Amino acid sequence: MFEKYDVIVVGGGHAGCEAAAAAANMGSKVMLITMNMGVIAQMSCNPAMGGVAKGQIVREIDAMGGYSGIVADKTTLQFRMLNRSKGPAMWSPRTQNDRMRFAEEWRIALEKTPNIDFWQDMVSSLLIKDGKVSGVKTSLGVEIESNAVVLTNGTFLNGVIHIGEKRMGGGRTAEKSSTGITEQLVELGFESGRMKTGTPPRVDGRSLDYSKMEEQWGDDDGGKFSYTDTVVPSEKRCCWITYTNPAVHEMLKEGFEKSPMFTGRIKGLGPRYCPSIEDKINRFAERDRHQIFVEPEGFETVEIYVNGFSTSLPEDIQLKALRLIPGFENVKMFRPGYAIEYDYFPPTQLYLSLETKLIENLFFAGQINGTTGYEEAAAQGFITGINAHQKINKKEAVILKRSESYIGVLIDDLVTKGTEEPYRMFTSRAEHRLLLRQDNADERLSPIAFKLGLINEERIEKVKLKIKNALSIVKYTKEHSVNKDIANPILEKLETATLNQNVKLFALLGRPQVKTSDLRNMNLEFDEFLKSFDKETVEQAEIKIKYDSYFEKELEIVAKMKKMEDKEINVDFNYHQLNSLSKEAREKLMKIKPKTLGQASRISGVTPSDVSVLMVHISR
Repeated sequence: MFEKYDVIVVGGGHAGCEAAAAAANMGSKVMLITMNMGVIAQMSCNPAMGGVAKGQIVREIDAMGGYSGIVADKTTLQFRMLNRSKGPAMWSPRTQNDRMRFAEEWRIALEKTPNIDFWQDMVSSLLIKDGKVSGVKTSLGVEIESNAVVLTNGTFLNGVIHIGEKRMGGGRTAEKSSTGITEQLVELGFESGRMKTGTPPRVDGRSLDYSKMEEQWGDDDGGKFSYTDTVVPSEKRCCWITYTNPAVHEMLKEGFEKSPMFTGRIKGLGPRYCPSIEDKINRFAERDRHQIFVEPEGFETVEIYVNGFSTSLPEDIQLKALRLIPGFENVKMFRPGYAIEYDYFPPTQLYLSLETKLIENLFFAGQINGTTGYEEAAAQGFITGINAHQKINKKEAVILKRSESYIGVLIDDLVTKGTEEPYRMFTSRAEHRLLLRQDNADERLSPIAFKLGLINEERIEKVKLKIKNALSIVKYTKEHSVNKDIANPILEKLETATLNQNVKLFALLGRPQVKTSDLRNMNLEFDEFLKSFDKETVEQAEIKIKYDSYFEKELEIVAKMKKMEDKEINVDFNYHQLNSLSKEAREKLMKIKPKTLGQASRISGVTPSDVSVLMVHISR
């Protein structure tokens, strides 16, 4: 019935879409199989992209030719750059999106991508021959052959939905769960576990009183994720903020005896950093209120996402509690919140390429690896699409380093350290976050993408021009001075030390209180010079100047670590032969099979003395 494909991608969520696009754009013939063609790239939880650290990931995907940033930009209700009050390493872009248009734009993008075919069906098992995956079998009994398979099953593997004491099979509300794959993989020797996540109720925006809430608009000057010329909608939408109160908490507590989380019906661990509302009032009993973000689901719909009110309590308790929140007194609920429990596979069973160690040419991406979030899933999917193509074409896997991307941090954390609860990316997880800013993702990753054929020459030339222009601004500030008599009145207003003599622009811009806009007022020639550059380039030049000494120190640390990262270890090495290693280290190293000494050093249970033993052995 079907020809043989290069790559089959199972699942049409964020991971699956990026995997299919990446493999296809590199030249592989791809089959994307999803249980429902109508919900490709569905925003099954909040209608937003990006946020703290997640926004950096979206920019990195875009810098390498992925689609997430472009689709997010095309469907933006509002854009905000979070953490502007902190240093640039913490700045994180976030968009509120039109949920229906987001899914529509993703489907259009995939259908316009050559080399992608689609099939609506449930994959019930894998075809495996001689330890290598050779295709899939669907619930209709259709067998489709391929050279590689990428599993991106999301929350659908034996998914169970919980609402109070009610329990039903499903991978998402009104969608059935996927069965067969977990059982087969466990039989093949894979270790599996259970995790949970949840979602809040959706309500009718017409039934809310917004006068009792705080308005929250996006940034006035706009902004976007993609480095391309993607057009962002000119129309914008407002979000609102309100709060729970002691009365809401007391009402919620009435449902605790029927809560699947507290009664033990849910066995899987939920996301630590996105707890349910019942978990919040239980863990933080001292707080008398919690913030609720009231977020529109789209331009044309009245549906509202109640961010911060994730719950699996009985639906009547949910409604009663909601009506005690300011602005929600007459709320009408479209559908209740629920918790969902699903299978995942501890990611220590993967190589850094995200290929499984047990079955060759089989790749995992997204929530099957224990992560949470669209952005984390999309990043993994993108890398599996690349590496599936690379593997079947006998080319080297693309493994991004921790020092060059958040995607590298994400995958290294998963594969090297594993996770027992839904993994979410934070800036604090990236030790080199000052180098991994959202503004320079194209500088860091576009050259890699260009070599892979994922972006064209026109785009890489644009990146080179941006770098050249930023450096020319830096050079100008080092060569031109500012008059102290003109500068001092402005410096006094900025509450920073005045000048005794004329100084270079570079020295002044190094001060935390002084911005490029201030220097433009001090030096009209500089103001005229900057008019030929766009806002993004000027901003990047300012960051380069302000953090010049910090960058140097950070790069020195990276250079030292590179020596360890460059020392490769044979993945088939038998660590049991090294008796000088601790017993725990031997067991962990045999399980993880690190690719480099640097990766080995990050494994929990491997001590500095164990690393020294390995270093001596490798040197020999």
